[in-house]
Amino acid sequence: MKINQTCTLLGETISLVPYRPHHVPKYHGWMQDKELRELTASEPLSLEEEFEMQKSWATDEDKLTFIILNGTEISESREAEESRMIGDENLLFLFSPDYGEINIMVAEKKFLRSGVASEALTLMMNYASEKLPVVKFSAKITNTNLASMRFFEKNNFVRISESEVFQETTYELDTWDFTQTSLTAVTYPF
Repeated sequence: MKINQTCTLLGETISLVPYRPHHVPKYHGWMQDKELRELTASEPLSLEEEFEMQKSWATDEDKLTFIILNGTEISESREAEESRMIGDENLLFLFSPDYGEINIMVAEKKFLRSGVASEALTLMMNYASEKLPVVKFSAKITNTNLASMRFFEKNNFVRISESEVFQETTYELDTWDFTQTSLTAVTYPF
């Protein structure tokens, strides 16, 4: 989505930055992990396909994508920024501009269960509520990904359906059911 291409969102311990071409090699490396692909219901892509996907996600008006960085300082270089990458977060508007499906991936294992996913979720929901007409968030979780199910339940999402055909469970949260906090956004330097 073009709306976030010049924006960095600052949290307490993480930053969200737009997904740029210099992030693709590390992201592609993460996606070579079979377990990570299974947990995120992702297909393996070549590096060239990953670059095409990044380009598409930067311009598609139904996808909002950020890379999750450890820390809140503004990186002095692309290399420094790449070294801080720990995951990504997406908000997809596949059916309606007011219904956003949220996906969070913490790819760096040492950051699992550290609170960064909850912080990224809060930042994204605040940003979307402020900048877009979203009124409801959803999350579709693979039925075997129990940690993600617990995560969304802990963050007040309500289980609304389970599909045996697709082997996934859908959770939802209305925008008025979460507490908005002030949002710090700065201009993205790269």
